[in-house]
Amino acid sequence: MPELPLDQVRTLLAVVDEGTFDAAAAALHVTPSAVSQRVKALEQRTGRVLLLRTKPVRPTESGEVVVRFARQLARLERDARAELGMREAGEATRVSVAVNADSLATWFLPALTRVRQEPRLFFELRREDEDHTAALLREGLVMAAVTSSPDPVPGCSVRPLGRMRYLAVASPQFAARHLTGPLTELLPEAPVVVFDRRDDFQDGFVRRLVGTPASAARHYVPTSEGFAEAVAAGLGWGLLPEAQALPLLGTGRLVPLAPDRPVDAALYWQQWKLDSPALAEVADVVAREAGRALRQGPATEVWAR
Repeated sequence: MPELPLDQVRTLLAVVDEGTFDAAAAALHVTPSAVSQRVKALEQRTGRVLLLRTKPVRPTESGEVVVRFARQLARLERDARAELGMREAGEATRVSVAVNADSLATWFLPALTRVRQEPRLFFELRREDEDHTAALLREGLVMAAVTSSPDPVPGCSVRPLGRMRYLAVASPQFAARHLTGPLTELLPEAPVVVFDRRDDFQDGFVRRLVGTPASAARHYVPTSEGFAEAVAAGLGWGLLPEAQALPLLGTGRLVPLAPDRPVDAALYWQQWKLDSPALAEVADVVAREAGRALRQGPATEVWAR
């Protein structure tokens, strides 16, 4: 089986990270011609086209496999250097994680505060819908992800975290104006708040009630905190994480719309299969915090968020 020369693998990663062959050459302190030759040699060795020569360049599906390998290799090298006492003065360990906005706004950050900071550890968080965080793992852009997928990305392990519960809510003024009557008749026509144009969570809730999507009269609010505030301000109704909804329900800023129809979204932790002490520490702490913050055990109705 042909080997993957490490200088060629690292060069491919540099091209992807820098965006162009010239920028990669400057980062590697070699000529653009040398970068091009290494990438071509790696493509010949693998028998695959690894890069789309666009601006910026983009890895092909095969290229993503090599890029993920390159990032994992770099992680292992840093961990080995640290264990051998070869860490440079001031050098810190960095762990990259993709996490959905609702987890980031509720339970995830408290988990990170419980990670031991010796040796120095820093986080690079990428906010992404839990339906799409797995794509960042496949591309090698993150080491771990909170995701809605129980199916492991190649080269990754997966463990269940629990269920995030959502409640359909609105402000009292909004409910009095739009929802004084049968919910199944009025909710499909009522203005709704959604996260972004990929968010079909509210549509799914209404479909389960009446078989049609939510109203086309909708506000797009792409932050978890802003989403909750928009609903509380009366712009529209929406599904809020229980941790965000309960305090607002308690103060009367929100009212429940369907208290007997909560929605649970299952979450999973996926990570590279690496013997990395830092990644293992983060995974264990996240799992413990999820065990406290998320609902555990079976649910009657679990959706993908």
